[in-house]
Amino acid sequence: MNSMVFVVDDDLSVREALSSLIRSVGLSVETFASAKEFLQFQRPDVPACLVLDVRMPGLSGLELQRELAQAGQRVPIIFITGHGDIPMTVRAMKAGAVDFLPKPFRDQDLLDAIAHSLERDGAARHQRAELAEIQARYDRLTSREREVIALIARGMRNKQTAAELGITEVTVKVHRHNIMEKMCARSLPALIGMVERLRAL
Repeated sequence: MNSMVFVVDDDLSVREALSSLIRSVGLSVETFASAKEFLQFQRPDVPACLVLDVRMPGLSGLELQRELAQAGQRVPIIFITGHGDIPMTVRAMKAGAVDFLPKPFRDQDLLDAIAHSLERDGAARHQRAELAEIQARYDRLTSREREVIALIARGMRNKQTAAELGITEVTVKVHRHNIMEKMCARSLPALIGMVERLRAL
């Protein structure tokens, strides 16, 4: 399964129409009558997006958005509403919604928003996987290698690093060689780039 679209709307006819539209372009879709139903669903680990009605009985679309954010569950959200007022749109977009479509909307507008969201989620997942791999490599470094890598990242030369750590320059070179191998870094700039990405976490 390449990607998945989730539709949460309390109106059965809307769910059926959206499901049919989304399937017509070859995408997998799963529909839910309430936010609670969606939260109980075990989502597959694939690029996904959520087409979400703003106003629903029980947990509203905005409340579901907040709950997902608090749980650290990142899924791009496209809000749809028949009662779209400007403050609600602003709140949804500020909280990270990808798009906001007032009903009735053109089918193509929704399909474009879905395509954009799935692309965005796929890219974000790729970045997170890359970062997790870099972190796993870094975790395999010894405490001394981590001290060396921190000084290298600050632009220190071998001689300065040796003086700072009270070790010989030859030892620094050995550590550098081991660090490059363990981190799978092809060059010093690549290694420094990895360290910068980890610092940004």
